[in-house]
Amino acid sequence: MLLTSRARPTLLVGVALLFFSACNANNNLVSSPGLPAATAPQHAFALHQRAHRGASSGKIQHVVIIVQENRSFNNLFYGFRGAKTARYGYDTYGNKIKLLPIGLETYWDIDHSSGAFFAACNGTGSIPGTNCRMNGFNQEYAGCGSSCPIPHPQYAYVPHTETKPYFDMAKQYVLADRMYASNFDASSFISHQYIISGQAQSAVNYPYNQWGCPGGSGDKISMVGPQRQIPYGYEVVCWDPTTLGDELDTAKIPWAFYAVSYSGSPGIWSAYQAIKHIYYGGDWSKDVISPPSQFLTDVGNGNLRPVSWVTPTCGNSDHAGCGSNTGPAWVASLVNAIGESKYWDSTAIFIFWDDYGGWYDSQPPSYVDYDGLGLRLPMLIISAYAKQGHVSHVHYEHGSILKFVEDTFGLPRLAASDKRANPPTDAFDFSKPPRTFVPIQSPYDRAYFMHQPVDNRIPDAQ
Repeated sequence: MLLTSRARPTLLVGVALLFFSACNANNNLVSSPGLPAATAPQHAFALHQRAHRGASSGKIQHVVIIVQENRSFNNLFYGFRGAKTARYGYDTYGNKIKLLPIGLETYWDIDHSSGAFFAACNGTGSIPGTNCRMNGFNQEYAGCGSSCPIPHPQYAYVPHTETKPYFDMAKQYVLADRMYASNFDASSFISHQYIISGQAQSAVNYPYNQWGCPGGSGDKISMVGPQRQIPYGYEVVCWDPTTLGDELDTAKIPWAFYAVSYSGSPGIWSAYQAIKHIYYGGDWSKDVISPPSQFLTDVGNGNLRPVSWVTPTCGNSDHAGCGSNTGPAWVASLVNAIGESKYWDSTAIFIFWDDYGGWYDSQPPSYVDYDGLGLRLPMLIISAYAKQGHVSHVHYEHGSILKFVEDTFGLPRLAASDKRANPPTDAFDFSKPPRTFVPIQSPYDRAYFMHQPVDNRIPDAQ
């Protein structure tokens, strides 16, 4: 059973911090070093050549953002050569804990919420979740209870036999080992808002109901205060920020967001469901597409739009509790579809995991504002112009991906995240000709996912 926001146990450390009184944001805080079936409409890139020259010398005309679920960097890329990973961690009692393997295919989950983040961080700063000691993961609730496969399930990594497609992608292209969540609360809902609009309306954790406008006025979410006080009020989960989709619409650049549909309405991993003017406007029927496998059909039919987000089903998501290990093969099928198409030489692919999922990571996040940063996440950058076998140590966050799209298509900044984020320029070398694509090997091919039985499980109450 997946952990739900109503059922998850209260963490004592998290509770103590939720009611933390206001204090000076500059006291005892770590600084932030290094931060500064779809039919594609006709589009003319001549209007955007100036922006293209600035971002990629005009070579990138398509950006694909693949959003996977709930893995820390250390959990997924444990032991990757050249990347910063740890083979053991510590708990709040000072015990040294060796990391042990746990497969992707668990039927239980680990708490990942603001309380879990505060507990795992176990920080000493004057604001919750700052000056992290990274030794409190043992305080997170694990849904395996008395049947856990190892004594400390939070301190685990995915076996390399399962992550091989991801390792192969990293060896061929770029792996970023300093990618952090722009939001601290480890919420998939908040993370998905950040990847479309660079902020989340000061919301924190999870909505009560349908994760967006379909829930009506009763679907509310807690807000976070300037000193990370939770709750700092409540708001209805149907709002009107400017999103990247809006900016693309204004520039007349087509886009698509691929997500699972539940009972005819895209569900909790469909970020635009919470954007009022999109959910009730023309974009909803035109640009929000279900099922996710339609992306494979669209690429094969020559209908890849300039900007696409692709979210998974429960089984293909890498999310603990979904009882499946097909996620790496699912991602490989998306990459192979692009690599073997006419779009390879003009596409940049960003693959990232939306939150750390409760899994151990050794690297503390910087404090940049009331909402961030959160724990370290995996990110792969794939392109015919991506550096080969490069491990990037540049500090990235959600906003880095947004900034790349904005710079590629000449769009303005959205919010604090993309304004401050480092662009992923170190991942590319546009002075060289495009590399020939080499398919990523995996246990399941593209045809398997195109004909996969419908997976309508609501996967992530967190």
